[in-house]
Amino acid sequence: MTEQRYTKHAVIILGASLALMAFMFVLVSHHRQIPGRLPQYRLGLLSNGLSVTDRIRPVGSNVFATPGAQPPVDTAQATTAAPTAAAAATVTTAARDGPEIYKTTCVVCHGAGIAGSPKLEDKEQWAKRLAKGQETLYASALNGTQSSAGVMPAKGGNPALSDAEVKSAVDFMVAQSK
Repeated sequence: MTEQRYTKHAVIILGASLALMAFMFVLVSHHRQIPGRLPQYRLGLLSNGLSVTDRIRPVGSNVFATPGAQPPVDTAQATTAAPTAAAAATVTTAARDGPEIYKTTCVVCHGAGIAGSPKLEDKEQWAKRLAKGQETLYASALNGTQSSAGVMPAKGGNPALSDAEVKSAVDFMVAQSK
């Protein structure tokens, strides 16, 4: 009786092993018939003629120059992105107003009340902060703060903003929340 069980189990194991080996053989033989499968996919990534450094270069860069001086020209980027360079030259450095700064930066946290930030137009939450004074609000927005009430990153997490832009955004939010 035990000999029959042993034989039955051995046949099942051998049969499963043979079926698995046959499947693997078919799988390997199928893939061997497709030459250059991996290079075929890589060709699409490398066919645009750009080197690795060109593909991973930052999109924009800051250029600090004296007024009236000609900005340096990046020849590799100028040949591939001439319209973008022309559009970038027309950008003015005028300060943006409070509502625009709010819509592009502040709304991320103050729109939903993330990390303890007071929501726009929530008079109760803003009243607590206004009680400390306008200069304290400016200091918190410019330098950032971390307390049990929440977290405020410096300049709302956007270091590209000027102090005047941050103050105008604070003024806008305070005006909307009084």
